[in-house]
Amino acid sequence: MSLRLNPTFRDRLAGAGRPLIGGWVCSGSAVAAEIMAGAGLDWVLVDMEHGPNTLSSTLAQLQAMAAYPVTAVVRTPSGDPVTIKQVLDLGAENLIVPMVSTAEEAARVAAAAQYPSAGVRGVGSALARSARWGRVDGYLTSAADHVSLIVQIETGEAVENAGAIAATPGVDGVLVGPSDLAASLGLLGQQAHADVVAAVKKVFADVAAAGKFVGVNAFDPAVARDYMADGAHFALVGADVTLLARASEKLAADFIPS
Repeated sequence: MSLRLNPTFRDRLAGAGRPLIGGWVCSGSAVAAEIMAGAGLDWVLVDMEHGPNTLSSTLAQLQAMAAYPVTAVVRTPSGDPVTIKQVLDLGAENLIVPMVSTAEEAARVAAAAQYPSAGVRGVGSALARSARWGRVDGYLTSAADHVSLIVQIETGEAVENAGAIAATPGVDGVLVGPSDLAASLGLLGQQAHADVVAAVKKVFADVAAAGKFVGVNAFDPAVARDYMADGAHFALVGADVTLLARASEKLAADFIPS
């Protein structure tokens, strides 16, 4: 028996004629993940950094989304190589790793996502969902084809190093996080501040010059469209928890007298 894995996020981006639109699953719920997966989005991000997720809940969400033609991406809580190994063994093909500020950090993350001799990823595919328990022929020798890696730029230091980070072998692209970036620049909560927007667009230019994909998190529709017009290849435009929060608030406002 031989099984084929889905195209990676890198492959989807390379074949896309427009920016790929994504939604965030922060609730830790496999039901929410399945709802988001069936909504018509291009990709869905399972968040282990800020969401209440364990390895088991992340696995359940990947399984729930597997029935839908959506690209599942997992954001790890950090660049810890053990966590990266475990998340890959769960069957995640697409990783976003937060808080990468230097090319050296990017290189360590890239090594954690690849088997030797290119990297340091532990070999356990015969026991894991990554190779479907040995049912994906040649997985060990072709694993790099089944893993795409996006690193997240979220600090002023990272902005200055964006080109070198993007050019790191094994890194397929960069996601800019304006919230933490604003905080790093002394502008906490001011993601739309001119200095933050300028920093984001500088990253766009430097990553594009390195020939890699660049994306951004932008829940404001006007800001998201502006960033896409300025070269973002992918964008996160909403999250399950914020969609539920705003819709439930509207429901209450519509029916309960003020």
